[in-house]
Amino acid sequence: MPGRFRETPDPMVSMWTWLAHDLRFYRLKHGLSGERFGRIIGVVRSTVSRMEAGELKIDEEQAKALDTYFGTGGHFLRLLTYAKLGHNPDWQKEYENFEARATMIRNYGGQLVPALFQTPDYARALLTAGRWPDVEGALAARMARQRLITGPEPPDLWILLAESVLDWPVGGPEIMKEQLAHLLEVSEMPNVTLRAVPRSAGAHQGLDGPFKIIRVPERDVAFVEAPGGGRLIMGISEVQGFGVRFDRIAAEALSPGSSRTLIKKLMEGMS
Repeated sequence: MPGRFRETPDPMVSMWTWLAHDLRFYRLKHGLSGERFGRIIGVVRSTVSRMEAGELKIDEEQAKALDTYFGTGGHFLRLLTYAKLGHNPDWQKEYENFEARATMIRNYGGQLVPALFQTPDYARALLTAGRWPDVEGALAARMARQRLITGPEPPDLWILLAESVLDWPVGGPEIMKEQLAHLLEVSEMPNVTLRAVPRSAGAHQGLDGPFKIIRVPERDVAFVEAPGGGRLIMGISEVQGFGVRFDRIAAEALSPGSSRTLIKKLMEGMS
């Protein structure tokens, strides 16, 4: 019995939705089942369905395989290239989809405590300062995401935080002390490794900006944040480059125990 495929996104919305649309268009045009199409790019039928719905993205090697099979002269590779250069209006939804399926998340934060570790008051202060139209609604959604780290099969979380994240009084000293106390609590969880990058480290690659590397069953993806949006990075070589960057920053970080000592010291200095 043929598999049921999700509705294909509107190709006029973005380059990403155009790419998702054309995956299904070419598959149906050539009379291919989801299973047969999946064999061309090395994935299972359910993954094809998610790609055609825009929930997952093909990578460069898969684009080249499709261009070879369909004889499209680089069509899929060009779409993928320009999609990665442009803004994806569904970036938050797509990022949260990867986050929800993660088996490992490596996160460098140079400005803010990661959303998965924020206390409600800390998050509310950030959302209010950012002038979100529905602060309480956004706060509820952010807190709901935190169930990921305490679920039955939580991902491994490797977190590097710049010292400036820990001593910047978001919401005021009391809210920040509560946030630091929460970081101490989660740092004791078996699936969490939290390390601070001290100011004494000086110049390092993390000063270029925060990023995450998310491992899902089928691949690693990277994510970089920016005001008003974010960018998911799918290319294997570029994602590997972020992995190297993370390791180099980690080389400058304190041990987990010394990081907890630093956090306690900073709490004591907040009046």
